Amino acid sequence: MASETAAPSPSPATGAGPAPAEPTALQELRRLRTGPRGLTDPEAEARLAELGENTLPDTRTPSWSRRFVRGLRDPFTTVLLCLGLVSATVSAWGTACVILSLVGVSCLLRATGEHRADRSTAALRELVPTTATVLRRPDRDRPPEERETPAAELVPGDIVRLAPGDLVPADVRLLRAHGLTVHQAALTGESAPVAKDAAEAPATPAGGGPFDHPRLCFQGSSVVTGSATALVLETGPRTRFARAHRAPARREASAFERSVHGISWVLIRFMLLTPPLVLMTNATLRDRGLETLPFAVAVAVGLTPEMLPVIVTSCLARGARQLARTHGVIVKRLPALHDLGAVDVLCVDKTGTLTEDRPVVRRALDGTGRDAPEVLNRAAAAAWWTLQLADLPAPDVLDEALLDAADGSWEAYEGVAAVPFDPVRRLATAVVRGGLGSHTLLVKGAPEAVLERCALEPAERERLLALAAREAADGLRVIALATADRPARTRPYTPADERGLDFSGFVTFRDALAPTAARALRDLAARGVTVRILTGDHPGTAARACRDLGLDPGEVRTAGAPDDHTARVVARCTPEDKARIVTELRRSGHTVGFFGDGVNDVPALGAADVGIAPRDAVEVARRSADTVLAFKDLGAIDHAVAAGRHSSGNIAAYLRVTLSSNLGNVVAMLAAGLLLPFLPMLPAQVLAQNLCFDAAQLAFARDRPAADALARPTVLRPRDFLRFITGFGLLNAVADLATFAVLALSLDGPDALDDRAVFHSAWFTENLLTQALVMVLLRSGRRAAEGRGPGPVGRAAIVLAAVALLLPFTPLGAALGLTALPVGHYLLLAAVLALYAAALWAVRAFYERRSAALGGHP
Repeated sequence: MASETAAPSPSPATGAGPAPAEPTALQELRRLRTGPRGLTDPEAEARLAELGENTLPDTRTPSWSRRFVRGLRDPFTTVLLCLGLVSATVSAWGTACVILSLVGVSCLLRATGEHRADRSTAALRELVPTTATVLRRPDRDRPPEERETPAAELVPGDIVRLAPGDLVPADVRLLRAHGLTVHQAALTGESAPVAKDAAEAPATPAGGGPFDHPRLCFQGSSVVTGSATALVLETGPRTRFARAHRAPARREASAFERSVHGISWVLIRFMLLTPPLVLMTNATLRDRGLETLPFAVAVAVGLTPEMLPVIVTSCLARGARQLARTHGVIVKRLPALHDLGAVDVLCVDKTGTLTEDRPVVRRALDGTGRDAPEVLNRAAAAAWWTLQLADLPAPDVLDEALLDAADGSWEAYEGVAAVPFDPVRRLATAVVRGGLGSHTLLVKGAPEAVLERCALEPAERERLLALAAREAADGLRVIALATADRPARTRPYTPADERGLDFSGFVTFRDALAPTAARALRDLAARGVTVRILTGDHPGTAARACRDLGLDPGEVRTAGAPDDHTARVVARCTPEDKARIVTELRRSGHTVGFFGDGVNDVPALGAADVGIAPRDAVEVARRSADTVLAFKDLGAIDHAVAAGRHSSGNIAAYLRVTLSSNLGNVVAMLAAGLLLPFLPMLPAQVLAQNLCFDAAQLAFARDRPAADALARPTVLRPRDFLRFITGFGLLNAVADLATFAVLALSLDGPDALDDRAVFHSAWFTENLLTQALVMVLLRSGRRAAEGRGPGPVGRAAIVLAAVALLLPFTPLGAALGLTALPVGHYLLLAAVLALYAAALWAVRAFYERRSAALGGHP
């Protein structure tokens, strides 16, 4: 019947808005038109057909061609494209071909690198369970059967069984549960398992979110202990876990995008002004018309760092390939590598990042607070024999920690019986053979529950509770141990025997530290990266982990406290809190990276300049991240930061060199164009000069920056670059104009300036030589005096200088209108270049000292 198979309405327990009153289990069963025996096969099939499979939303990655076209949206690439089209319009085919080729190569490299990263991460999409144990009936008259059914076929109204190790296959409501605890770290970031119970309560616990609800379990969590029978409330895209997979809101521009866009628009303004300025000045002062348009376009191209898209993409792609090959780090979005180099604040969760997802024993102590090894041995014996002898053993991470720490000492005890743990008593009891004719009860559990059953005076009990509370406030988990001797017997032991106990002591646990975390924190601090911990854990637990790692936690604040984003450690963070704190840090001027692996980390991953996730993170976290690590290791992030600074340092060096040199050349050309009766350089010569300089600058993609460039965040600040290129560009223009003055004085006769071939050749040679000097001195600075080899940039500068000196003697030089210079001219050029090199060195030294004093980036 239609009424029997109609799709149920959304559950108020998992819907968007809170229900005014929590429905009972019976009401939920009626609402979903099911019962404790589960659905029939026809009912399940009809619901599956109407509601769809219980799977995560499909994710579609852009195709290679779409990524290629997307590369054209970069503002600087767009300007280059326009300049190429303008060059073609004025029949400057060589310029047009070169520019359009560079645009194509840049888009090709970027699209290929990002497409390769997508393919590398495609195999990581596996989180939700493949099967589930479900109660189904062939028809209404047949008894239910337990079946292993594909999780994709679950529908609301199904009854499922949960056991230790199971992943919760959907959003469910517990009908029955025994000793159930679930791990919700992927959803909440809470490291400790959470107890769940099917018992009805008057109301939902106040002040907690849906994940704190004791009767609800959610897809994406896993069963740690116990067993349960549960009613499926929501499946597929309606689960809370699936809703987190929906496409995140468009993120704000990252640090790299802001920097490149800022620099690009500064250059765009210069380039748009240059051709009209050249045309107007030549038309006004020299009565030249549109015949100077090719020269005007050539000058604009001369100002343009044509290789910027290629250099940027090459540097980033090369760094990304090396990271993937040597450290297993996949950079999904190439600009994210620069953002990693610019990061000065790294926000991380505690669980699984600074600590492993398991506890270890810190110490065992007696009632006076002194170390008591025997307490640890007895607690381990209790854990061992409870696991061995209980009818329904419930393995626990604390039991595993006890057994690891005791290292076999429990073998001295002979087990007799056990009373397993349950979340109501919060105790577990092992019975071992004692002295002649006696048994010894070893009772361990929550301090309050154990001390309540001990034969103690009220004052003594309060003192011991205070001792346990002090240990817990220090970020430690605490269990208590008590013993009791009983006459040997054969009848079963029950919780009623857990009375009149003798208190033995406490065992404290801390989170196991990630093996590489302490060293990685030191390395990141040495690179100027401040690590902030944003965790859902208790403040004391977070502070304890920091202290164990040698990191000063400072004042630990809880999320929502005033100025919580300024604290080193923020505890009790919700997903919204993490995203808000990351956003506030970015607004404060920081470049922020966020490392997370759970659904609760997705908003912060999207809010950060660069999101980082490990390979074993939930799929939605990997999809939201810009960078994926092969292992959950802060050390890999340190390597990624170093690689980002390496690439960014080379990009910054290229920009400093090319922009200052190009600006100087353009200023000199404009000035010479007003003073000379002819064009200071032919368009073909301008193009040849640009090609030579651009080819030499490809070496920046393979250069190794100075060590100090890797010791601090690398940020491309448009204002700093504008000051730098203005100062050094004007210095370059002075050198060019000095060359012009020398040529004017050295050429013989009243018509000296009409000797165009000599003038063009001398200025062509001088320009390339000054550009070679700029490559060496603005790139390497004082490192040449430190005994280092020339490196890729130095070798490229030597080749460029050789081309400048030899090209006028070749047939190609003659075709370009160049001619050999007299020996005297070379001596004069050498003098000008020597003075220019000395001035460049002095200004560079002054700039370095000033930048170091201001904490800037030369």
